[in-house]
Amino acid sequence: MPGTTIKIRSSNGGEFDCYLAMPTGEGKQPAIVLAAAVHGVDKDIRDLADEFASHGFIAAAPDLFYRSVPEPLPADDKRSSERAQPRLEKIKAGETDMVDTLAHLRTLPQFNGRAATMGFCYGGPYAILGPKRLGYDAGISCHGTRLIDFIDELKGVTAPVCIIWGDQDHAAPPETLDAYRQVPARMPNVEVHIVPRRAARLHDAVEHQGVQRADARLHDDARARDPRPVARRRRSASPRLVSSAPRTRYFRIADSFRVARLR
Repeated sequence: MPGTTIKIRSSNGGEFDCYLAMPTGEGKQPAIVLAAAVHGVDKDIRDLADEFASHGFIAAAPDLFYRSVPEPLPADDKRSSERAQPRLEKIKAGETDMVDTLAHLRTLPQFNGRAATMGFCYGGPYAILGPKRLGYDAGISCHGTRLIDFIDELKGVTAPVCIIWGDQDHAAPPETLDAYRQVPARMPNVEVHIVPRRAARLHDAVEHQGVQRADARLHDDARARDPRPVARRRRSASPRLVSSAPRTRYFRIADSFRVARLR
């Protein structure tokens, strides 16, 4: 069943939209909060929330841009990038929205009290900030931008964190990739997945063409590089720093990355 857009009261006054998708069935369930890219809570994000709900998660996607230009914007709308600047200031302001979203989830009788955040591009830093100080139990960043500004925020984080990029992604220059590659060796709770020979089109395909086509292409590329069965490839890979394609669909990434512990 598709989700609905609700209003959440901001602790700073006013309210903001949040797309909320609920799982069917009885019992208490964990939640995942999606922090969107600069395009906002568009159809891709709403579809992803619905997909998480179909797999037993409460899924929420708050509008992190309601203070300036609310609602989703087309990919070619220059206001998408403009409303995300200055970046560090906007990310800081959005921390309150992520906290308020989690507070709303805690009022739901179906919520089991445990939540992960999954950030895309602009929203990637919340994968670190969520477990760091916003009350989340895990964080996942998919092609997050400006993450070099947040690497020090990992200090003291003990909750699971997963970070995924393409190795030629414009959002992650070589110095950023090199810095994050070193993290899992000293922080076993952090996973860093870097997809070989993927440039910004990994980001563009996922954000603007839909999850299924991007995942299918990644899966085909991975099989072309290594014809062994997927299970054998996984057994031979490092458990925390993996240079292979993510599993198909974002909910499978989340499911494979210890989010199942939230249950």
